[in-house]
Amino acid sequence: MESEARGQSRGLVVIVEDERAIADLERLYLAEAGFGVHVEGDGEAGLASIRRLRPVAIVLDVGLPGVDGIEICRRLRAAEDWTPVIFVTARDDEVDRILGLELGADDYLTKPFSPRELVVRIKTILRRHAGPVAGRVLTVGAIALDPLRRRVEASGLPVTLTSTEFDLLAKLMSSPGQVFTRGQLLSSVWGHADYGLGRTVDVHVAQLRSKLGESSPIVTSRGVGYSVSA
Repeated sequence: MESEARGQSRGLVVIVEDERAIADLERLYLAEAGFGVHVEGDGEAGLASIRRLRPVAIVLDVGLPGVDGIEICRRLRAAEDWTPVIFVTARDDEVDRILGLELGADDYLTKPFSPRELVVRIKTILRRHAGPVAGRVLTVGAIALDPLRRRVEASGLPVTLTSTEFDLLAKLMSSPGQVFTRGQLLSSVWGHADYGLGRTVDVHVAQLRSKLGESSPIVTSRGVGYSVSA
């Protein structure tokens, strides 16, 4: 268990990573970016620290000893803890990526990656999560989205979304009838335009549709992207 208290103005990030060199590099760059950092090297200790410290974001290695990163995310989401999660893994396996996203992860990085990229991804997620200081409630059909309170209702009932799911829905609902390409959604919602991650958009849309149920206004434009019905 290690903590870096220097410069906590941006909040605390918990890193759960069993490779010491990678954890040290992540901690260094996050601390220099103004985050407080706490590091754990195994899953059980990481989960306990997340629950105790309530960080602003979590960096989870998938291949942890004992309880792995996917199981940690599963337990957090099952307990209605929607703290932003970024998975990192040594495996470039689409099945792993999709499973992680379906469990409610907000983003995904494959080793080796630039620690600067990790910092950018975390800042982007937190900037989205903070939401606008003001904004009108968006309504499409039975779906109402409140940007200020970051709340979504379907037919008057609350719907629990991850930070990324919320921002994806908000982007689509901001311009009913407009078709957004996967690249446009990656750029505006995730903050990067890695077109190889188009499947990431598809998985999040599928999750949104599942949570919104029959009230979902999301329409697929085959071969192009997504929109919400006008």
